[in-house]
Amino acid sequence: MEGEDEGSNVEFHEDEEIIEVIELNDGDPSPEDVASELEDIEVADGDHGASDEEWETEDEGIDETTEPMQDDSEVTFSKHSGLVFCVSLDPKNNTLAVTGGEDDKAFVWRVSDGELQFEITGHTDSVVCASFNHESSLVATGDMNGIIKVWRVESKEEIWSFEVGDLEWLDWHPCAQVLMVGTTQGSSWMWKIPSGECKTFQGPSCPSTCGKFLPDGKRAVIGYEDGTVRFWDLKQGNAIHVLKGHDGHLGSLTCVAVNKDGSLVLTGSVDSSTKLLNTNTGKVVGVFLIEGKPPRKPETDEEEEEKEFVSVESVAFCNVLPLIAIGHLNGMLAIYDISTQTLRHHCQHETGIVKVLWEENSPLVYSCSMDGTVRLWDARSGKLVNKYGGHTAEILDFAINREASVMVTAAGDGKAKVFCLQRPDR
Repeated sequence: MEGEDEGSNVEFHEDEEIIEVIELNDGDPSPEDVASELEDIEVADGDHGASDEEWETEDEGIDETTEPMQDDSEVTFSKHSGLVFCVSLDPKNNTLAVTGGEDDKAFVWRVSDGELQFEITGHTDSVVCASFNHESSLVATGDMNGIIKVWRVESKEEIWSFEVGDLEWLDWHPCAQVLMVGTTQGSSWMWKIPSGECKTFQGPSCPSTCGKFLPDGKRAVIGYEDGTVRFWDLKQGNAIHVLKGHDGHLGSLTCVAVNKDGSLVLTGSVDSSTKLLNTNTGKVVGVFLIEGKPPRKPETDEEEEEKEFVSVESVAFCNVLPLIAIGHLNGMLAIYDISTQTLRHHCQHETGIVKVLWEENSPLVYSCSMDGTVRLWDARSGKLVNKYGGHTAEILDFAINREASVMVTAAGDGKAKVFCLQRPDR
């Protein structure tokens, strides 16, 4: 495998290769062609937003210690009777949200007023995955027992279901009605929806803990509990790059992110390290560590593990500047410049960070934490721009729309909330 040969040096290389846009094959096939063959898909680069100069403004930040504790949300959805584990916004219209919870239920509801559109029935355990497809026509949900449901949004009816082993993650294809999931058995499954035609991708004999389609729609990156990372060719069904040992992680992967043009991937692990990978070569081109400490394999003793290891919980790429965000279990949000592999800012939560998200077209990044708040940071200055509160328990997931005008959160208090993202510059 390419990922196992000599170029496994984990030192950062200032090489233009890692930041250039991958040139995809020409042609403009229909979505039907993509779904049937998973062949050449033309992906537009799109608008990468304002330049760094356009965003250069003076930002004094806010003093979070003077903020009163209050509910800043506009809408509260309260139909769940247990923890709400996951939330997704429909990407086409941003009018609907889907949430899944500890009560074995998933709901599709209207963001503007919280009105229930329909309940997704048939789950037998906590619903831990929920997501709309690229055109918001379908919604998929998965529970801890491995039951996966797909419903058509317009008709509010179930069109497909399947049961796999215990579910770890779920992801929709970027431009076709194709769904992929990972399981604790180590295998990943991919189906055309609703026909159910299936491919499986067999990893090592350990859980497939995280995974994502690449933007070209022809490849996927999957991380595993044993610290390995595999890049898969979706048409051929084979692993094109395998990173393990020195190139992989020393502990289970927790998260993966892909940049907008699909040239780079970030992987985070319980071993406290984050790695930057080139998707063309399968090589490690950057390593990000906490205070320069080398990654270490966690021990079984929970107390020792908590003291020595700070798991990476979430990673994300900025679309408009060469920056990444890394959220850690100790509450640290680290902003790095990927071109120099240097720490730009260290932003601190009081409790562990669960997830980080960048705005689509700005250098502003959101982080949610176990303290029940979402914070908004300016990555240029490292200053806190805003803090959104209202939950009485930890936030377990959140989503923002493309325009960065609406945010939906899911929390351990059994509620989902909608926030209007107003800032002084708007």
